[in-house]
Amino acid sequence: MLKTQVFDQLKQAMKDKDTLAKGVLTLLKAALDNAEKEKGAELTQEEEFAIVNREIKQTNQSLDGAKQANRTDLIEKEETKLSILSNFLPKQLSEDEIVQILTEAGVIKGMNMGDAMKIAKPLLSGKADGATISKVVKSLI
Repeated sequence: MLKTQVFDQLKQAMKDKDTLAKGVLTLLKAALDNAEKEKGAELTQEEEFAIVNREIKQTNQSLDGAKQANRTDLIEKEETKLSILSNFLPKQLSEDEIVQILTEAGVIKGMNMGDAMKIAKPLLSGKADGATISKVVKSLI
């Protein structure tokens, strides 16, 4: 599972004395552990991807703040965090691929946004971020 991958990379980061990677991986491992404790059982792959996506979303928000403040040191740090976190997700789908999947699944013009998202979320979980999914769904309906 994803947790063992994170732990292996954390051990490697400690050996390499890579403090940034160690910090990111420690936070991710803690988030995975906490979610598992709350659930009381092992997490599914979709739940693990949701946690990684949540961490990526928070990092993107920090990156936007750093860009607005024009802090190049923080921008570089946040971009490195993003690259570390994205390694744990499967290859992200392009907008064209998302459109194709959603049209095949029955998302059509005139459909309610909520209904369309109920179809889209399970199909695309971990394969695309929520903002991209929402954008494509809006363009389809």
